[in-house]
Amino acid sequence: MRAVLHVGKKGIIIIPKKMREAVGLKEDSEVIAEVVGDKIVLRPFRPIVVDVDPEVVEKIFDEEKEQEARRYKEMFSDETSSGH
Repeated sequence: MRAVLHVGKKGIIIIPKKMREAVGLKEDSEVIAEVVGDKIVLRPFRPIVVDVDPEVVEKIFDEEKEQEARRYKEMFSDETSSGH
């Protein structure tokens, strides 16, 4: 599917309805625009949504914090035991 589109003020381009529907664009959709060689390529922006349990995230952060505390303790105990 191809179309010649007009670039208006401020670079506004209107994408024909059939083209929008073909790729699933609706009002307020976002697109990714990139320059590829001498072309401007537009494609729908569809972020990946991940459902994460906040308790699992908190547990991971707590584990990381404990590991960091152990590393610092080992670092400083090595310095004091070696006479630095």
